[in-house]
Amino acid sequence: MDITPTATVETPAGTAAGPGPGAARAARWLLGGALLWGVLLRLRLAFTDDGIYWPDEIYQGLEPAHRLVFGYGLVAWEFVQGARSWLFPGFVAALMKLAVLLGLDSPRGYLGLIRTCFVGIAAATAWATYKLGRSNGASPLAAAAGAAAFSLSAPAIYFAHRAMAEVASALPAAIGLWLALERGAARRRILGGSALLGLSAVLRLQNGILCAGLLVALAARRRFREALWALGALAGMAALYGLLDRLTWGGWFHSALVYLQFNLVEGGAARWGTSSAGYYLRCLFTSMPALFAALVVLVPLSARRAGALLAICAAFLALHSLVPHKELRFLFPALPLLFALAGCGLDAAARRIPLGVAAGALVACAALSALTLRSLTFGDLGQYLDARPGAPALDDMGPVNRLLLRAGGAPDLCGLEVEAVHLAWTGGETYLHRPVPLYPHTGPRRDSHRFNYAVTRPAWAGGGEVVATDDALALVRFPWGCVPDPTYDWRLP
Repeated sequence: MDITPTATVETPAGTAAGPGPGAARAARWLLGGALLWGVLLRLRLAFTDDGIYWPDEIYQGLEPAHRLVFGYGLVAWEFVQGARSWLFPGFVAALMKLAVLLGLDSPRGYLGLIRTCFVGIAAATAWATYKLGRSNGASPLAAAAGAAAFSLSAPAIYFAHRAMAEVASALPAAIGLWLALERGAARRRILGGSALLGLSAVLRLQNGILCAGLLVALAARRRFREALWALGALAGMAALYGLLDRLTWGGWFHSALVYLQFNLVEGGAARWGTSSAGYYLRCLFTSMPALFAALVVLVPLSARRAGALLAICAAFLALHSLVPHKELRFLFPALPLLFALAGCGLDAAARRIPLGVAAGALVACAALSALTLRSLTFGDLGQYLDARPGAPALDDMGPVNRLLLRAGGAPDLCGLEVEAVHLAWTGGETYLHRPVPLYPHTGPRRDSHRFNYAVTRPAWAGGGEVVATDDALALVRFPWGCVPDPTYDWRLP
């Protein structure tokens, strides 16, 4: 891990100086320790949390990937109408196929490998946060403290192992801004960084704000030739995006056009709830109070060193705040930027407070945030605020998914109905992993004999046999075979 200086750093007295060997060693140990601790915390969740934050976690990545690899799976409306690019599900499918080639062809096997890879992406994003801070003038110790704060922040840990485009896109966004936004960057760094920013926008269209921010920043610095290079790289990535849609959906930029029509023109996302403009600031506070207070102090102090990055980050937050439907995960690609800015702010704060003290205070706030991970509620994360804000955010719907795993191993399974919850809040065929009908609670009656297993409540077992329980739910087996259902539809209801 490189902690050598990449930019001239001002001392509190205002003179240029590089870091001493002691500060460089401290930065190395701090960054390495925080990355290791962050990885261990994320891995623990990856292998103990079977819950779901929001249905997109399954039906925008894992389930279409399962359909690509194994030939069956539930289909969300986005993959009926073509509102999503196949790039992200294709990436997840490649990981799933790798798991199969390694002999990990069960749900526990391929989910374990996919989650581990996403934990690796999260660790690389923390490292990129350090590099982004350094390229914007932060000293090694300050940049390492900012990266440590990202690595140990509760929201960053909570989302890390989840197969979501927001999580995957944060890494190329952070690396892209590090390479392309650095003052005096060579052409190949600008081209590479811009291409990575374009990739992040293909993974999540809203990251186009970061791409536009880069172009504006280069133009504001009167680096017009570099801005043209960046524009060319971004245009190239856009062309590849359009080509992928042409090959998969039959039309250039089909997924982007359908997605924008649904969200911007029709306002379709509002059906899942709307929030006030202050939603994201409130969620950052409730999900990591001490760290949020540190960010409020440190991020504005970065204006002198990292004005362009600060403006890009502010625009990302402001524009997301204007959209009626909000979820904290939408802000995930901006988290590395915020913590890199906090690192830059530490050096400015060192004019009044010793840098080691300020950095230690920021890392202490991050450690406290990590310790509160297990107590996070959906209310803390800004989710389900009108329905169940006090519900634990970890392992939500985990019992349903573990019972699906158990049902998938039953040799006589020929159909299953989930009666306890809406089918969208389950792991689908990704967890069941059997090419049999999977019915919602509004599906056929039991006496239709379309299914012989159900995930339900023990009191609703009726004439069935309870073969497994998990928390307040049960897997019930009924004493009959299944009547074939020629009208079964794999579309998610």
